[in-house]
Amino acid sequence: MIRRRELLVGAGALSFASLRTAPARAAAPEVVVGVLYAMSGSSAQVGVDARHALETALDIINTDHDLDLPCARGAGLAGLGGARIRLVFADHQADPQKGRAEAERLITQDKVSALVGCYQSAVSATVSATAERYGVPFVCADSSSPSLHRKGLKYFFRPAAHDEMFSTAMFDFLDSLRKQGRTIDSVALFFEDTIYGVDSSTVQRKLAAERGYKLVADVKYKSNSPSLTAEVQQLKTANADVLMPTSYTTDAILLTKTMSELGYKPKSMIAQAAGFSEKVTYDAVGDKLQGLISRGSFSLDLAARRPMVATVNRMYKARAGRDLNDNSSRQLMALIVLADALDRAGSTDGQKIRAALAATDIPGTRTVMPWTKVAFGPDGQNIFADPVLLQWIGDTFVTIFPESSAAAAAKWPMNG
Repeated sequence: MIRRRELLVGAGALSFASLRTAPARAAAPEVVVGVLYAMSGSSAQVGVDARHALETALDIINTDHDLDLPCARGAGLAGLGGARIRLVFADHQADPQKGRAEAERLITQDKVSALVGCYQSAVSATVSATAERYGVPFVCADSSSPSLHRKGLKYFFRPAAHDEMFSTAMFDFLDSLRKQGRTIDSVALFFEDTIYGVDSSTVQRKLAAERGYKLVADVKYKSNSPSLTAEVQQLKTANADVLMPTSYTTDAILLTKTMSELGYKPKSMIAQAAGFSEKVTYDAVGDKLQGLISRGSFSLDLAARRPMVATVNRMYKARAGRDLNDNSSRQLMALIVLADALDRAGSTDGQKIRAALAATDIPGTRTVMPWTKVAFGPDGQNIFADPVLLQWIGDTFVTIFPESSAAAAAKWPMNG
């Protein structure tokens, strides 16, 4: 049976359908939000971290905090009479069809007013279609496939960047190095075979051609493959100036170990985050990834200019035992963005929540991200979610691009 976990902060009880006014002495009513992540299987750690991130956001929303974040000051949602949010977690096991079934169960049985998820883009594709069918808003926290916001869905909203935005930042960085006199002629693509990897490679292939980089290897592999020996041999033979992997955690670790076993040291690597942003990867093979660059939505460097970021990170770390990263920061902000819309909607009606999300306008300074702001285009994509590039140095990530956000100059090449 697919497991789920419910988290209740505050007291009181309310069905989504009615949002009844509580008795005089009872606590404010609740708004139920469904959360879909893999809580078991090879992606379970991502699900665990997502739970901690969303619980941190829930604490910020449901209790009073002196933070300049939407819904932080005061307890609960003022627009709904102080109502608290209750999260219902569902385990999609990284399976798109399980995601579809769990989304439908959350909507029809748990009566959720909105959905948040799902990390794997393939799962977000089925969940967003289900949410659309029922007229329930879906806030896509961390899935980055560009195709997700191009399906004509009215109830889909993504506060964070997608892979076209991330990949453009990667090639902007390479172009800037060229202008500094660096010789960078060739790139190699290595990507998994689900919608995440395929969409990423499509964008990077196009950008490489447009920017004048020779594509010397274009390697697609089966996700969760037991061996990557043949694929790594192709990469080693190509010996590109830049290797650009798009992989989830298990594959990222296997790729790194296989490269080491075969004696392949890429000159430099610029990764599409995911597995290359996860602590478990660096705990396992971080010594072999010194100098790797990953795209990102978040860096703790921002705390030097915005102390609130450090405060929120401490709150998250107290739960998770680790710092916020590219994934968990997006998950945390997704719930805060949704809460802001719920507060302004003053309702749990799907159409009213959707209208409030569409009207979102949150300054970047009121987030924990380096974004200009949160404001959605007609396709539900935040067009102001400015990416950053991070480099793994020692035992931490350091922001190295763009210059306006950089905390240090890039080490280039990675294995010079």
